[in-house]
Formats: sequence, C-alpha cells, structure tokens
Amino acid sequence: MAKSKYEYVRLYELDDKLLKNVWMVVRIDGKGFHKFTAQHNFKKPNDLSALLLMNTAAKGVMSELQDIIISYGQSDEYSFVFKRSSTLYGRRSSKIISTVVSMFTSHYVFNWSNFMKDTPLLTPPSFDARVVLYPTERDLRNYLSWRQADCHINNLYNTTFWTLVQEGSLTPSQAEKKLSGTVSMDKNEILFSEFNVNYNNELRMYRKGTTLIRSCFVDDKGRTRKDIDVLDCDIIGDEFWQQHPEILLD
Repeated sequence: MAKSKYEYVRLYELDDKLLKNVWMVVRIDGKGFHKFTAQHNFKKPNDLSALLLMNTAAKGVMSELQDIIISYGQSDEYSFVFKRSSTLYGRRSSKIISTVVSMFTSHYVFNWSNFMKDTPLLTPPSFDARVVLYPTERDLRNYLSWRQADCHINNLYNTTFWTLVQEGSLTPSQAEKKLSGTVSMDKNEILFSEFNVNYNNELRMYRKGTTLIRSCFVDDKGRTRKDIDVLDCDIIGDEFWQQHPEILLD
C-alpha cells in the first residue's frame, strides 16, 4: 500500500506496550461522582439501583472483552483483571485503558433508564481509569483483598454516618465529629446500641462489594453456554479461590 509523505508523524507515537506474562488490572473510578450522585439524588449510604447499574455496565465490558477473567466492584469503582497471556491490542496500555473506560461509560449510560427509572439523566457521567501490573498470584489476590477491605471500611463508616444523620438527627458535621477516632468496633456499637442496627444484616453487596466471574451451563437443548456470575462473597480468604481455581489458570 502506498504511503504518503505525512506518515512519518506516526513515529511520534509512544510505545506503551505492557510487560508480558503478568496480570493487567484496569480500575475505573467515577469522576466527580460526589456531585453527580447529589444531582441525581442517590440514596445514602447505598443506592441499590445505582449499584446494580454499575454491575450491569461491568458485565457489559466482560461480555465484550473475553480476556477479562474476574472483575470486582464497589461504590463508583470497578476493577477488571485480564489474563496473563492476553495479547489484546498488543498489550498497548493506552488502547486497553481507553477501551475499557469508554465501554463501561457507554454501558452505564445505555442502561441508565433500566435502573434509575424515575430519575432522568441530567448530566453525563464520566469515569477515569488506570492500569496496574501484578506479577504474582499473591500480589493479585492482595490487590483484590485491598479493594474489598476498602469496601468494608468505607461502607461501615458511611452506614454509621448516615444513620446518625438520618435517624439520629445529627448534622453532617456533628456526625463526622462523633465518628472521629472511632474503630470498627465503635461504629458497630453505635449502630446496635443507639439504633438497634446489626451491621452484619446489611446487604452483602454493600458490605462485600460485587465479584463477577465467568461460568458455563448446559441449556435445555443440551448446549453448553457461557455466562457471567454475579457474586457478593468474600474474596480475601482462601475458600473462594479454592472453589474457583480456573480463574488464575492461564
């Protein structure tokens, strides 16, 4: 194919290929979501419809990108883990990041009305993204453990904070002051002793986040079909990984 005299400008493109034989993790985060959730009157501390919308958007990304082996989401973030042997876009960082975040945003907007039925989309949502490489199974599991531990810490705080505001009639600043310096045991005690709320009875999705993994099933015609399972289980301990050893096999 003939080349034009202008083609030399391609030489200025950055070679951003990621290392081979390591897990690639793309994490997307809502950009300016504090303002976005306020504009759209998200329920506090958790809006179930909004979280289900996030899960649906993540499933859309996994359906289109078969190299993703597991995804984990909580609040306004989602992490997508690509298999070590992935050659998607020649492992070019910019192509992978831009594809994942644009796909996620597209699915989020496309499915908005299916979940936020009484809330029109007033402003366009946006997400930022980054990619991080993890060379060992332990590093990857520690990353996912970090995100799930973060989910627990943030949700326990937010649950206690908004209970103090909504049911305890405290102002946000008063609630923040009361929670200053407290640990998990203190927050659990506040919820139970002052409001008769057992934190362990809160939805597991709120406490554990959401994990998406691939699965197969046989339909009524005997054909094997692929699916994506939506789980709200613990992924920090060994049990999950012992039950699903195929996730880390490449």
